[in-house]
Amino acid sequence: MTVDAVQKTGKTVDEAVSEALKELGIGREDAEIEVLEEGSRGFLGVFGAKDAVVKVKKKFDPEKTAKVFLKEMFIAMGLIVNIETKLKDKQLEIKISGDDMGVIIGKRGQTLDSIQYLVNLVVNKGTAPYISVTLDTENYRERRKETLETLAYNLAKKAKHTGKNVVLEPMNPYERRIIHSALQNDRYVTTYSEGEEPYRYVVIALKERNREKRN
Repeated sequence: MTVDAVQKTGKTVDEAVSEALKELGIGREDAEIEVLEEGSRGFLGVFGAKDAVVKVKKKFDPEKTAKVFLKEMFIAMGLIVNIETKLKDKQLEIKISGDDMGVIIGKRGQTLDSIQYLVNLVVNKGTAPYISVTLDTENYRERRKETLETLAYNLAKKAKHTGKNVVLEPMNPYERRIIHSALQNDRYVTTYSEGEEPYRYVVIALKERNREKRN
């Protein structure tokens, strides 16, 4: 089991810190150090002497944490993958590249979404502020967004033409938001979600006043 923090004693603070860093396998620049007891030499360096006590823990690095987790996962999957990360305003963007990216994407991005969910859990397991993680490969997210927006526009036309509700296939929350956003300014149709996860889906329907005009 990985240890993230230790408490150590020593004749001096530096000695205690060195022991802690050695056990954690990190450098001072990667550590948060809390001195619990300064320690003292006592009378003549013998009587009443007290050891220094420190608590040292690894600094939380979301980018490094995500990379280590993903590398171990991909090695277990037998994949050689390049991982690039960018952290800005509590938004962690991860881009992966390599061979067999179709395996990582999965059917309709389901595998990619599952991996993204796991990275979110790993990065946010500590007490640090919540960090939103987006995982992408081969620009899949943007391509999928464009596909869903085109689908939304075409099905909205169908709803207007037939006057009947159009029910889409089940989608994850991220994809449903794309559909809702694409049609939010349409004067003639409205969208809403129905069903329970993971089978929740979007319905495209005529707005009531437009439905009345057709009758």
